[in-house]
Amino acid sequence: MPAKVATIVRTLMHCIDGRFVPSSSGDSLEDVAPATGQVIARVPRGNAADVGLAVAAARSALSSGWGSASVAQRADLLEAVATRIEARLDELAALEALDTGKPVQLARKVDIPRAIANFRFFAGAVRHDETACHTMERALNYTLRRPLGVVGLITPWNLPLYLLTWKTAPALAMGNAVVAKPSELTPLTANALAEIFVEVGAPAGVFNLVHGLGAEAGDALVTHPDVAGISFTGGTRTGAHVATAAAPLFKKVSLELGGKNPTLVFDDCDFTAAVEGAVRAGFTNQGQVCLSGSRVLVQRGIHDRFVAAVVSRVQQMRIGDPMQPETELGALVSLAHRDKVEGYLRLASEEGGKVTGGARPQLAPPLDRGAFLAPAVITGLPHTSRSVQEEIFGPVVSIHAFEDENEAVSLANAVRYGLAASIWTRDLTRAHRVSARLDSGMVWVNTWMLRDLRVPFGGMKDSGVGREGGRWSLDFFSEVRNVCIQLEP
Repeated sequence: MPAKVATIVRTLMHCIDGRFVPSSSGDSLEDVAPATGQVIARVPRGNAADVGLAVAAARSALSSGWGSASVAQRADLLEAVATRIEARLDELAALEALDTGKPVQLARKVDIPRAIANFRFFAGAVRHDETACHTMERALNYTLRRPLGVVGLITPWNLPLYLLTWKTAPALAMGNAVVAKPSELTPLTANALAEIFVEVGAPAGVFNLVHGLGAEAGDALVTHPDVAGISFTGGTRTGAHVATAAAPLFKKVSLELGGKNPTLVFDDCDFTAAVEGAVRAGFTNQGQVCLSGSRVLVQRGIHDRFVAAVVSRVQQMRIGDPMQPETELGALVSLAHRDKVEGYLRLASEEGGKVTGGARPQLAPPLDRGAFLAPAVITGLPHTSRSVQEEIFGPVVSIHAFEDENEAVSLANAVRYGLAASIWTRDLTRAHRVSARLDSGMVWVNTWMLRDLRVPFGGMKDSGVGREGGRWSLDFFSEVRNVCIQLEP
């Protein structure tokens, strides 16, 4: 199947009001497979007119019944979508690998199962949602929820279906209508999700999909006066623009942005587990994960041994065809992004670091035209260097020594980001103590990216505003009203 998928050049369309329609301008973009450089789809270049049609369709869906749909009706739709994604799991995994360059095994084991889980989780969450009741002397307060209305979802290229479903499921669970704008670099599984909504008989206009560029379709969505909320995941610079554009319109905004996340390794750790954990955190999805542990901080007593073990493990990683089950590292998302990552590797050398790895692998055609890059480990850099401070978003980690707990915390917090961190230690008291001191929205102890969908997800500082997950998502995608009833005069 993968080889057959790669030979097809698709023509995608927007999905507006339950129908697939071309862009109003007739303009299109090319979707290129990162692993081969082949054009695999032509994507409509959406603009403000397309966004306007999608928002109008969403408003119509709300007024024609979806906005007052029962909890059971909303949850049943989410369950139906989950079941259909599950039925198409292998196909969707192949599309995700083709479009992003990630190993198909990663998509099959993580991305698509997580998309299924997102819909099933929020179907259950809304069924069991409870609102507050506060009693007073001679009065009773209770809280009601209602949908925001039309919400805009803007999602990135690194985890296309995973993150689109993470936003779509709670938005629909709370009774909103959605206009989604996926990355123009990875539109295939977003298009498949739109197909699934049509297949399961979702009310027209409940889920709308507009393709296009961020500066065109994305900006039009953020600034549309009838869009009540924006949930955005992407780069910090773009997130700042979204916040600036949305603020005068008083929209609800959730921003999940970048990270330069620390992995703290203490000398009492399970050494083998810590090495594997640091490698997994640093190089999963070619390091193109906002949660990636790209700064590895190691206690000096085990630093040299740890570096040697990480380098040895990284050099054994299998790079190649994303469609092959044995592949551990696929292609970066584009040649332009590879150029950016290579620029940081050159900068690291100029800043005094030692770069191990990071070369372009020699692969047979057509993979020789792909955006492949060997994983790189950087040592010897001062923590103030740009390569350590700035998000590279590629298969690159830097390793640094620290003396004691205080220095470890100081180094971990010495960046403008605060998304996630992981700690490796056998000392549970230390784990609690250090976790509480880190400038980080999420901390893992002796693991990485182990996710319970009930817990808050998000960062501080330049890593974003707001939280997603569990009741935080339900809160964001709804307005709450307090009703106070005087029981006695």
